[in-house]
Amino acid sequence: MTAPTTPYTPDLAGRDPLAAIRESIDRVRTLTSGWPAGRFERSYAPGKWSARQLFTHLAQTELALGTRARMALGTPAYVAQAFDQDTWIDRDSSLTGPEAVDAFVAIARMNGRLFEALSAAERATPLTHPEYGILTVDWILHQLAGHQIHHLEQLERIL
Repeated sequence: MTAPTTPYTPDLAGRDPLAAIRESIDRVRTLTSGWPAGRFERSYAPGKWSARQLFTHLAQTELALGTRARMALGTPAYVAQAFDQDTWIDRDSSLTGPEAVDAFVAIARMNGRLFEALSAAERATPLTHPEYGILTVDWILHQLAGHQIHHLEQLERIL
């Protein structure tokens, strides 16, 4: 199966997406081990989200894209809905940094297990997205893996 092209293909850089997801979860745990509360409020650049917001965004994206994959697998001709990440981030603004990390790790691990269990035929399951057109569950897997790497590189700059 040829790897799909997503907006985060350059971040994934040809790596196996399942391995990348496992590595990202480990990187998050290592990165945040012992972080003081104040570090979660720091950003990697002026005007950009804080670490807490980035972890919240990662958890929200895992939630949304994992749901899309599950819906596509169980709903013929599934049409995904777009979401506004800035509106979503405001909805979960009360999460603490450690809570956002825990949410991301739990949902990413759950999604990883789902994707690991899928056959090639299941990963080829199509869905439609209003912005991206016809996609597959495999596209979602690659998107999630690259998205994690993209934001983890930003988070590592906070150190």
